[in-house]
Amino acid sequence: MTLKIGVIGTGAIGREHIHRITHTLKGARVVAVNDFNPEQAHAVVDDLGLDAQVYASGVEVIQAPNVDALIVTSSGQTHEEFVLAAIDAGKPVFCEKPLAVTAEGCRRIVDAEMQAGRKLVQVGFMRRFDHSYRQLKQALDTDTIGAPLILNCVHRNPQSPSADFSGDMALTDSCVHEFDVLRWLLEDDYVSAQVIQPRKTRLCNESLQDPHVILLSTRAGIHISIESFVNCQYGYDIQCQVVGERGTASLPEPASVSVRHAAKLSSDILVSWKDRFMDAFDIEFQEWVDATTQGQMNGPSAWDGYVVAVTSDACVKAKHSGQIEPIELPGRPAFYDR
Repeated sequence: MTLKIGVIGTGAIGREHIHRITHTLKGARVVAVNDFNPEQAHAVVDDLGLDAQVYASGVEVIQAPNVDALIVTSSGQTHEEFVLAAIDAGKPVFCEKPLAVTAEGCRRIVDAEMQAGRKLVQVGFMRRFDHSYRQLKQALDTDTIGAPLILNCVHRNPQSPSADFSGDMALTDSCVHEFDVLRWLLEDDYVSAQVIQPRKTRLCNESLQDPHVILLSTRAGIHISIESFVNCQYGYDIQCQVVGERGTASLPEPASVSVRHAAKLSSDILVSWKDRFMDAFDIEFQEWVDATTQGQMNGPSAWDGYVVAVTSDACVKAKHSGQIEPIELPGRPAFYDR
């Protein structure tokens, strides 16, 4: 069976996913697309040689009878509308983050999915599919270092992801990947957040506080420190060290050639998130295609998207209050039990 996919949003990330499905993955093809810019949608279809129809609206893509499943890569403020429409149509939907721009919007999606009685939504938190993170999780799941006590994490970018990256976006846009993948690693939820604002780098726009240090505590009492530095200049650097009862486990560094030359020992550092997580994107979508074809949903759920939204809201509040803020989550519905 070939899964027939409709894509809503043909910007940079949408185009990449369409290319991935068309030229890299197995078991799926794109048959319908939409973008608020029709010319862009037609250009993607032509450039990638798709046998796909361009629709005037995202809702038309969702309702198209030949579309089995959806990918939503439109602007964030449209995600809630399209995901709810996909649930209403009974069609599986992969939604890039954010699931919705508010925690309330995410909760509406959760409630709609539970009302539908079937898991249909996967959120694009790709780090769970990264080989390095999966190695680290295996070390934790096999009790190699004993119970985790402390996590020290780093998220560094050479420069701000976009010209309009400002305000609290380091917390609501960049760190959401940490918020999700660390819950997945620990199988634990957060209970409080504190945000420290160190001396600000001179090498970013005035509207952006950079770096941040985020301190999270979990229900099991694990202490997590996340350094977010989106203008570090030197490269794209993701780190995670788990301190356990009997040892430590660290996220492996991306493989690179070690060079000894001219009295120096050096190795390359990646500068793009695309290079760091390209394989994870491929694995993420292949697993989604395979699971969807079998009527399953095994990746980050709508509930996970909701928890991340609540966590980022608490971090924003903590940043501006200067206080330790509670992260108040209702119990996970049995519907989402793993």
